[in-house]
Parts: sequence; C-alpha cells; structure tokens
Amino acid sequence: MTDRTEHDRGRRADDAPENEQRVDDELVGELGDGGRDLADGLPESLTIDVSLPAPVHSMPEDEVAVAIDEVAVNPGEVAITSTTMSVPLLPQPVDLVQPVDSIGAGDPDGTYSRRSQLRGDITDGPEPAAMLTAERLLGGRRRAGVPPEGRWPSFVHTVTFGTVNLGDSAAVIYRKEIDARIHKEFDGGTRFVPVLTRKGGVGKTTVTTLLGMALADVREDRIIAIDANPDRGTLSERVNKQTRSTVRDVVTKAASVSSFSDFTHLVSRDETRLDILASDTDPLLSEAFDEDDYNVVADLCARFYSIALTDCGTGIVHSVMRATLQRADSVVIVSGGSVDEARLASETLTWLEANGYGDLVRNAIVALNTATQGTNLVNLDEIEAHFRSRVREIVRIPYDPQLAAGSVVNYKDLKPLTKSAARELAALVVDGLPAVRAD
Repeated sequence: MTDRTEHDRGRRADDAPENEQRVDDELVGELGDGGRDLADGLPESLTIDVSLPAPVHSMPEDEVAVAIDEVAVNPGEVAITSTTMSVPLLPQPVDLVQPVDSIGAGDPDGTYSRRSQLRGDITDGPEPAAMLTAERLLGGRRRAGVPPEGRWPSFVHTVTFGTVNLGDSAAVIYRKEIDARIHKEFDGGTRFVPVLTRKGGVGKTTVTTLLGMALADVREDRIIAIDANPDRGTLSERVNKQTRSTVRDVVTKAASVSSFSDFTHLVSRDETRLDILASDTDPLLSEAFDEDDYNVVADLCARFYSIALTDCGTGIVHSVMRATLQRADSVVIVSGGSVDEARLASETLTWLEANGYGDLVRNAIVALNTATQGTNLVNLDEIEAHFRSRVREIVRIPYDPQLAAGSVVNYKDLKPLTKSAARELAALVVDGLPAVRAD
C-alpha cells in the first residue's frame, strides 16, 4: 500500500497543471481560494487491494453419492485471489441543463435541472418559465418546516423535534394523488358529463350527488349538477334548498341573466360548493322540458361552470337525451347489483353504440351501486368482469346509511369507504375528460 501511494503522489505531481485546471473549474467557484488548498491534499483516486483466503469446502458423503461422473458438485466455491478497485474522489461534471431547442422533445415530463450550475450562473440560452420552480427559488426552506401527514410519521417528527421527517404515510400519498387527478386543469369550455341508465331506482341521483360533491370539494372552479329528469327528478332534495327556482325558471329568465351573481339566485349550493339546478316539481311541466330547453340551460351553465353533470331520466329516447349526449365529453352509467339492473345497464351501452356513441361507451365509467336490493345474492365480480370488457373503468359504490335515507347528503358525514369511492369515481371521470379543447 505504501509504494502504491507514493507512486500515485508522484503521478499527481506530474499532472499538476491538469489538476489545477480541474480545481479551478469545480471547487474554487464554490469554496473560494481555500478550495485549491483542500484539493491539493486529496489524491485523484483511491486504490484498495483486497486479498481473500481460498474457501475451504469439505465434501459431505451425500454430495459425493450423487456426484456426476465422480466429480463432486461444489456450487458454493468461488475462487477469489485479489480485487482492485479505483474510486475517483472528484467526479467529472455532467451538464444536466438541456439546450433550449430540446425543450418539449427531449424532456417529456417538462422538468429541467440546474444541478450542474453554480448558484446564480447564467445558462447559454434563454430559460423557459418552467425552470422558475419553488425548489430552485426557495431552496429547501419551504419544505423544511412542513411536518409530514400520517400518524406514525407525525409522531416521529414530533418526538424528534422536527429533525426526522419520514414523509407522508402511504394513505396520505394516495389521497394527494387522487386530489391531483381531480384537480386537473381544463382549457376551452365546459365539460359535460351525463349520468344515465335505462332503469330507474338504481341510484342515478345518488351517484350524481356523490360525484358532484367529490369534484366540488377538491376543485377550485365551479361545478354544477343539472336535474334533467323529465319524470320529476329529486336531485335538489339531496342538498339544503336555497331557492324554489327550477330549470323552467332558467329558461324563462335566461335573457336577463348577465352575470354569475344573477345565476346563483336560481341554484342551491352545497357545503362543498356544488351548485344544483332543480327540475320542475310539476309532472306536466317536467315532461314538457325538451331538447331546446336543455340547450338553453346548458348554454347558460357553460358561461359560468367548468364541469356540468346531468342527472338524466330513464327515457333514453326522450329528446333531452339527444341534446345531452351531443354535448357529452364522458358518461357515467349507473348499475345496480341485481341481475336485471346489470342487464339494463349493459343494454344502455348497447343502445349508445347502436346510435353512434361508441366513443362515449369506450370512455365510460360504470358506477356499481351495491346498496340496491339483491346485491348480496349475485356475484359482483362477474358483473364487473362484464363491464370491464366494454367500458374504461368501474367503481363500486358501497352501502351508506345516509345515502339509503334518500334525504339531504352531508359529504363530511359520509362513511370513509363511501367518500373514498366517490373520490375515485371523480378522479376516473376527470381522467377521461380532455384537458384542452377548442370550442
């Protein structure tokens, strides 16, 4: 070891000009003039010689008995004499900043790095706005004081007075991922999502309410649920009513609505900030709500909301259904857990395909309401397997006493499983909506 070290020192002395240039490039800029003295005291590389004794293996009799061609099998024998490793102490710099002309092509994730640059250095070309990140401008200060979420990470962070941060728990990470998916930004007009099926009483209104509340609870923009059921819908009864206005009032007052403040007098708002537009309570007026009326309501909602859910009726041949599907960016099909409910939901998909809405079927989400009668008598896995062959995804909506009551839904009081299913449904729906659309 001593001779080799002396040899390395002598070689370093011969290459002094090259070493000094490297020191100037890598250390002086960061450590000042004292960096040169520190680098002179370090070798270029560290060489380690390791000599290991040959392993001794005593052949058991049972191995000798099964040996092939009277040659004992010794799978554990590895002949090692010596190993030499060269460990560079000063790694060569790697340019991690991408050229400007490669932005968008060589960086699909949209992230850029300045790790090879010293603080305050100027790049060769103009930087995109994406490089002005919080991590770059704030360093580690913003994250340093943020405690982790989750029982165990929070406990460790507290007892160590903030010196140990294990990060968020797995459940918190999953919750934040769902939030990020629901919070997807849109550009280019309102996204319309009808909630429909051919059978009544399977929970379309309940699913519409859960979906709207999950969206409104996370997103910062405006969400509205329209009750377009011509059979006297009950969507407005799922929230505390703040107005007696209905879709008929919106149609008659559409010309006088010039601002969002005017429109808020016609809807009821939930604690999650979900706005609900009620249907007509009079069965005759409700039946008279047609395609033209829906288009008036939809055009007005498109001025103020980013996502509009439509609680449809059972009559898929009604004229309102045609106007609803023409505007739809995605659809949610609601199925119950019984044989006939699942079959009618599947027939709804067949009707959509036969009428030119195959793209909506392939992008559809099926909400399987397991709170309906007969659910415990059927194989839900087989129902899921059937729908997965036809649609993009399926979500089970569990039984919840608050939903079974058929009254006002308080989102914060829902069972954790119910709320989790609603959030998963919302994330899947948003995943299928176009982020950018030219209207």
